Amino acid sequence: MQRRLAAEFFGTFWLVFGGCGAAIFSAAFPQLGIGFVGVAFAFGLTVLSMAYAVGHISGGHFNPAVTLGLWAAGRCDNKHVLPYIIVQVLGAIIASAALYIIASGQPGWTPHGFAANGYGALSPGKFAMPACFFAEFLLTFFFLIIIIGTTSKGAASGFAGIPIGLALTLIHLISIPITNTSVNPARSTGPALFAGGAYTAQLWLFWIAPILGAMAAGALARALWEPITITETIVIEETRAA
Repeated sequence: MQRRLAAEFFGTFWLVFGGCGAAIFSAAFPQLGIGFVGVAFAFGLTVLSMAYAVGHISGGHFNPAVTLGLWAAGRCDNKHVLPYIIVQVLGAIIASAALYIIASGQPGWTPHGFAANGYGALSPGKFAMPACFFAEFLLTFFFLIIIIGTTSKGAASGFAGIPIGLALTLIHLISIPITNTSVNPARSTGPALFAGGAYTAQLWLFWIAPILGAMAAGALARALWEPITITETIVIEETRAA
């Protein structure tokens, strides 16, 4: 279990540090020109790289919504759910703290939104709360469909990190203007704690909508794909780690 939790911690840390870091530092230096397309690819690359680095140890969730979606699909043991979520949130918070320490070293720097998520006045495109809720629900739903599908029996699961990473890139290309893209409650929690104020008050949406979307996908997955039992999943992960 300790190896699994360490993998989830470092995977989530890297996702938040890399993805949110690209957003924070590119905002500080707009002349670099990476824009939201570059930020979208940064998030996709974090998941892609960590999926191959530590995914064989823990399953590569790096996201409480993914953990709960896989649990709903029968792919995650009950005993792993809460510990995974705890270390994912810790990884996100510590990554955000590291970003804050680095960013605050620039003279005159202020956190502003600190790559946090928001709706209404805090949405990059000023999208209303219902629209943001639906976007987060729908995009997380399809993210889980892709994760479960690419790791199912008959799929080329050894290459699953590529479509999963690209899916997260596409999700960001769609939704950065809407919510600044969450689909991951841990990723939302870390930056919101440092942005503070209204961002923290709006954090509820970026827990509830992704989790509902993920669990809906997990429930549907039981009908779409041949079941993989929890025991089989553990055996596959342990074999890859050997």
